[in-house]
Amino acid sequence: MSAPKSLIVNSPFEPPRWHWVNNQRVLELREGRRPAGYDIYDTRGNTHRTERLELVERIRPRVEEWRQAGYPGVTTVTRSLLEHWHDASARQYPFYYCQLEAIETLIWWVEAPADYKQGIAIPGDGGPWERLCNKMATGSGKTTVMAMLITWQVLNALTYPRRNKDFSRAIFIVAPGLTVRERLQVLYPGHPDNYYDAFSLCPSEALRSRLNQADILVENWHALMPKEDPKRGVVQRGRESDAAFVKRVLGKLANHKDIVVINDEAHHAYRQSAEDKRSREVKRLAEEMGLDQEEATRWVEGLDRIHRVLRIQRCFDLSATPFAPTGRANNETGLFGWIVSDFGLNDAIEAGLVKTPRVVVRDGVVPDTQTLKPKLYHLYRDPEVHEDLNRRGAQTHEPLPLLVQQAYTLLGADWRRTAQAWAQEGHTSPPVMLTVCNRTETAARIERYFTGGDAHWPELRDPNRTLRVDSKVLEKAEVGETAAADSAYQKRLEAIVEAARIPPDAKERLASATKEELLRAIVDNIGKRGTPGQDLQNVISVAMLSEGWDAKNVTHIMGLRAFTSQLLCEQVIGRGLRRVGYDTEPVVCPDGEERQLFKPEFVNVFGVPLSVFQDLSGEGDPPPPPKPSTQIQSLVERNAFEIRWPNVLRVDAVVRATLALDWARIEPLRLDPAKTPLAAEMAPALGGASAWDQITTIDLEKLPDEFRLQRLVFQAARRAYDQMRERFTGTPEYLAFQLIRLIESFLASDRLDVPSLFHQEPLRKRILVSLNMDLIVQHVLRYLIEQNSERFEPVFDESFPLGSTRYMRTWFTTRTCQPTKKSQISHVVADGAWEAHAANVMEISDLVSAYAKNDHLGFHIYYMWNGAKRRYVPDFLVRLVNGRTLVLEIKGEDDDQNRAKRAALDTWVKAVNSRGGFGSWCWDVAFEPSQLHDILVRWAHSHTQPPG
Repeated sequence: MSAPKSLIVNSPFEPPRWHWVNNQRVLELREGRRPAGYDIYDTRGNTHRTERLELVERIRPRVEEWRQAGYPGVTTVTRSLLEHWHDASARQYPFYYCQLEAIETLIWWVEAPADYKQGIAIPGDGGPWERLCNKMATGSGKTTVMAMLITWQVLNALTYPRRNKDFSRAIFIVAPGLTVRERLQVLYPGHPDNYYDAFSLCPSEALRSRLNQADILVENWHALMPKEDPKRGVVQRGRESDAAFVKRVLGKLANHKDIVVINDEAHHAYRQSAEDKRSREVKRLAEEMGLDQEEATRWVEGLDRIHRVLRIQRCFDLSATPFAPTGRANNETGLFGWIVSDFGLNDAIEAGLVKTPRVVVRDGVVPDTQTLKPKLYHLYRDPEVHEDLNRRGAQTHEPLPLLVQQAYTLLGADWRRTAQAWAQEGHTSPPVMLTVCNRTETAARIERYFTGGDAHWPELRDPNRTLRVDSKVLEKAEVGETAAADSAYQKRLEAIVEAARIPPDAKERLASATKEELLRAIVDNIGKRGTPGQDLQNVISVAMLSEGWDAKNVTHIMGLRAFTSQLLCEQVIGRGLRRVGYDTEPVVCPDGEERQLFKPEFVNVFGVPLSVFQDLSGEGDPPPPPKPSTQIQSLVERNAFEIRWPNVLRVDAVVRATLALDWARIEPLRLDPAKTPLAAEMAPALGGASAWDQITTIDLEKLPDEFRLQRLVFQAARRAYDQMRERFTGTPEYLAFQLIRLIESFLASDRLDVPSLFHQEPLRKRILVSLNMDLIVQHVLRYLIEQNSERFEPVFDESFPLGSTRYMRTWFTTRTCQPTKKSQISHVVADGAWEAHAANVMEISDLVSAYAKNDHLGFHIYYMWNGAKRRYVPDFLVRLVNGRTLVLEIKGEDDDQNRAKRAALDTWVKAVNSRGGFGSWCWDVAFEPSQLHDILVRWAHSHTQPPG
């Protein structure tokens, strides 16, 4: 068996085939999947034990057997969802294996026949409602699993309303803070960036449309807090009733029964015994784990109150670390007993879903006498460091312990090298060094060490690129409250925003923000272009920051606090595990087969004694730093280059009865002016005589407004309609429309004969026509024929009918990019030389007013291929100077499937043009680079229909 060059040994899209084990502190590769469980390392006693998840180990083969049997027992809706989710061609990127396994396990428990679950009992938490937990590592796609879960529940509930014990369309999602709650807005079906469309979760437009009937509420756990009673007042209202509580918290969701609850980051929601609530040890453990006992109590008690009123049908928990602090001597942190699937941090590292942590294995000084680990492996355990950082009354200006300063110089040197490499390769944001320390006084000293000029590396001294996270302010910000006044901290945050290299309008939006709003705006957007956190490179915190923190550019972590459990290590390391990119490379696996695996990315760690890491103590250079990514975004300042399109779910071919004139048979109609009076003179009459000297004239030529051509046409069509409506097979509206069109064409033809040159003057001719209208109508009706015609009718997405370049979500890529000028999208990602050439042609062409590479825009066209519905994503959208929008495809070769795509595109263009309201559309395909200019000329100057 050959030794892999990195810890990434599995494809994220397949069941794990290999796993690493700790064999006397040396990583050894073993065949097969890692057993479900969790390793607990006691860093104080230098001991190790494994907590096995025996329930998960028993469930896995049952789910596999059920899957291989074809999912017996599931509904028709569930079966269609499972088949669609396993179809990799139905979306741009297939689902990870861990995502499919998680949702399949939940479906198995609810829908599989009893014989597949015989002998399986899932314990509860001691409460009255059922809980099921998916243990999924950071970066493994928990939010997508939530969207799949909602899709499964809601569509089944709408299709089978009597199965209310299994399915519900009322979904209550509880988040641990405002940051996570905002991240979860994508679970609303009507959200512009919703996951149901982004990941194509519904196999048909009909089911996607039904999903809009879901009643979903995403709320912070803080909403479950009981309403405070007034402390003083004439009338004492007493404790809020459960019914009033539910109505206040759930709103319209309170109208349902048997609701489904989804707890995100569910380790915050654990049920405590009275003994645990009083235990100082449990309280200490909760604080070390970053858990709030008050939060846990209110979270679960609030759900209990909801259950008493509405009934909670089932609660689904998702967490990377589903543990609760317990008072048991043999297990400092208790795994949730209701975990049904497990894909932990080790699995995620081996599949390449997250960065690989690298810790110190040698540092050149005398190691720790008890563990024989390097000093930099767990800095806080050094006696001098521990004593100094816990010293009461330490002042901000006092120097840090010498070993800590040396550690920052070493880690800073690597950070500096990484920053230089990123800058040379075009990174917009710098790499970030994150410090997690033991107390607020230590955080202030570290901030002073960097911003006061004591740090060795000048690049790390910039105060406007250094953020000290005030834990109290962040905690208040996460629940929407206000912390105590702190003008100095407010000014520090304002200075960071002011110094950020972002557009002035982005700064103006934060001009009157509170310190809580500023801190969240900075922390939540570290490394994101155009935001206040774009330029940050040094973050110092006491808490581990919120779970929703998704900064991808954390490359270095310094731990300066006690780490008494592997759980705490994972929580800290987890803040730096999100990948920058997802490039793959061919790798020869231990079995000799070559597979496409993710390229490794790394986070370098000092002071956090993580047990699973990349050992780089051997010979050979470590893998290079991750390839820098480019941030692709829609630029507000370029709204003039916006391109819009209708979101078409399908195109229906509609057959209609159509009227036509039989021009081959129709005879000329002669209007004789001599028989048509156009004017009249009148005089008083008496006794058979007239007063010729009192003549008045009625001259129709003096009433031109009364003889407008359109008015005459409508009059003629109305008369024809009255005579035809009983025998026409189409709709009355369509009959009227066609009659107007046909009469217009007849009046403009040479079949209407006016022999007098005098009466061919336009106004006189219109008057002549008006006065002979019945004659004209009878003549036209004599030559009408009825026939069938086919036209294309687009069916629009009701929830999101109009797409636009301004709605594109910001994303990152490591592929080759080039900046744009004529596009609202900041960059063009060139998948090949042709596409780069096409972008260059459109940038310099006077015939192009705006364009966009169709990458992450959401513009696609459905087509049928081999009996299955597929999604076709054309290459470019181009707005030409004549206002026409060109859908352009770059194609080096042709085949039957590409021809099927173009046929669907042609139908789409015809349907949209026929429907009207979206401007003029056309399409074309370039098989040679030299054709690009000709295509632009053709459609910028031509009014013909598209090819095909």
